[in-house]
Amino acid sequence: MTNLGVLVHGGKSLGNGPEELRRALADAGFRDPHWTIVAKSKQAPKRVRRFLDEGIERLLVWGGDGTVRRCIDTLVAEDAKVDLAILPAGTANLLANALQVPIDLHGALEVALHGIPRPIDIGVINGRAFAVMAGTGFDALLIRDADDAKERLGKLAYVRAGVRNLAQAGTDVEITVDGRDWFAGRAACVLVGNVGRILGGVEVFPEARYDDGVLDVGVLTADRRRDWLRVGARALVGRIESSPFVEITQATTARIRLDRKRPWQLDGGDRSPAKKFEVSVLPGRQSILVPAS
Repeated sequence: MTNLGVLVHGGKSLGNGPEELRRALADAGFRDPHWTIVAKSKQAPKRVRRFLDEGIERLLVWGGDGTVRRCIDTLVAEDAKVDLAILPAGTANLLANALQVPIDLHGALEVALHGIPRPIDIGVINGRAFAVMAGTGFDALLIRDADDAKERLGKLAYVRAGVRNLAQAGTDVEITVDGRDWFAGRAACVLVGNVGRILGGVEVFPEARYDDGVLDVGVLTADRRRDWLRVGARALVGRIESSPFVEITQATTARIRLDRKRPWQLDGGDRSPAKKFEVSVLPGRQSILVPAS
């Protein structure tokens, strides 16, 4: 029988809670898996390392994209070959949605126990692994300002933070991709994506795949409200790449330079401001359970 480790973010909700998960695992024959509860996602790496010392073969992660990212980052740093399964208890659950993992406890657990391990690409930015998306500028400000309220307001917290930050001035940016100059100019946002959709199911990278060995790099140059509205309108109809305020390419490596330090984020977690970013991709680095059919 597979040696399971279960990491639960105690502040995240799914179904009737962790006790329902314990009962469901027991019913499936896993009566005493390795089990830990964390109060904050930053506590996850230490617990994952303990699981690795205990010889787990599969890691079930109850939490949102941020918790999943920290677990993946630890598995990559430890060069561990452990299958990961998502029990999507977060606000956005972007990775679970991209992998078609059901957003309900019993459906997700069915995938975790009986799904197919699928290798996905992992991005790395400034030495930190991510599975969904990283960026600096508007999206990082949105995530930073929504963080304190998202448990209380859910997705509305992102809407409120977005309106608050629309007027933020852009930044002078220089970007090289795979060793060649690609963009130089003023930008409101730079995104690097491993999947195509962001919060609300809006598609920002139409060509993105999590298993193609490349990352999508996008720049948004809108600086007036009417420009933002035009970008938003095209995004809603699935044609964001046709906007004159959007530029998109694909790369295995990228170097991003800003004229000043700005907040940045990876997989929904805000980071301390920086002005230089080194980006690369690890093709097929992490195996994640997906539905069998």
